[in-house]
Amino acid sequence: MKKIFGLVLALAIISGGMVFAGGSSDTAASAGDGLITVGYAQVGAESDWRTANTESFRSTFVEENGYRLIFDDAQQKQENQIKTIRNFIQQDVDYIVVAPVVETGWETVLGEAKAAGIPVILSDRQMKLSDESLYLCWVGGDFLKEGRDAVDWLNNYLKENGRENEKLNVVLLQGTIGSSAQVGRTQGITEGLAKNPNYTLLAKQTGEFTQAKGQEVMESFLKAYDDIDVVFAENDNMAFGAIDAIKAAGKVPGKDVIIISFDAVREAFNRIIAGEINCAVECNPLHGPRVDEIIKTLEAGGTVEKIQYVKEEVFDAKNAADRLPTRAY
Repeated sequence: MKKIFGLVLALAIISGGMVFAGGSSDTAASAGDGLITVGYAQVGAESDWRTANTESFRSTFVEENGYRLIFDDAQQKQENQIKTIRNFIQQDVDYIVVAPVVETGWETVLGEAKAAGIPVILSDRQMKLSDESLYLCWVGGDFLKEGRDAVDWLNNYLKENGRENEKLNVVLLQGTIGSSAQVGRTQGITEGLAKNPNYTLLAKQTGEFTQAKGQEVMESFLKAYDDIDVVFAENDNMAFGAIDAIKAAGKVPGKDVIIISFDAVREAFNRIIAGEINCAVECNPLHGPRVDEIIKTLEAGGTVEKIQYVKEEVFDAKNAADRLPTRAY
């Protein structure tokens, strides 16, 4: 695969977004065991979603499925991921998968991977690159749509409950600033809120996708503003932290304050059923099987699209109880 990657990139440019590849992995051949070696540079372990995402890769890229997985946790630091990618290049892996901490600052190291003939697949978060041929394809959620879906849900919820004419104060717990999940969700939310004169966005601040930081920021919001009607938390764990802060302030989450979160992990379903979260917009973390399909398609000489969205839904009190037993994360 690596030896022909330069030709693959040229064909990809000619074909207008389709990536063509074929042949067997020469690393696997040299190892003599027939396995495809995949290096996975993960963001960290900051949330339940991320844990499920990691497990999806660990359970998919196993020897029984034809793979050798080299996994690294960057602990939320881009410099760690860059070092890891360079280690993968030195180890001559067949594919590099990256869930980037932030969107920018990747050209140099991805250029090194390209020069080594190693295809790079982006998972979950995206990168802003001057040369998109530096990566093979991207798999993940449509973060902008997720943000828009969240505001659409709020609009419909208020209308269904006869509250569409109320003036509401909103706060936003953002994810890691600069990550594509934060960028897309924030854009979708703020654009949606701006379309309705009844919404006032009081403040937005990062909770870094963690429960502890989400609670800390929500506590500061509650001290600064007497009347908060709606909280958007850009992942479930920050929502859980916000719930703790709201309870400590003597308010009832889900009733006194409408809470809308993202990811829709199992615990978020439990919180919806308990009435503490009003809506959870899904961000499907099970990327391992999709990346497996991509690699096997390429190894067989097939084609893949440059951008590949995973299926995602919106959950609230109407469907959470019925869907919880089917959740895999």
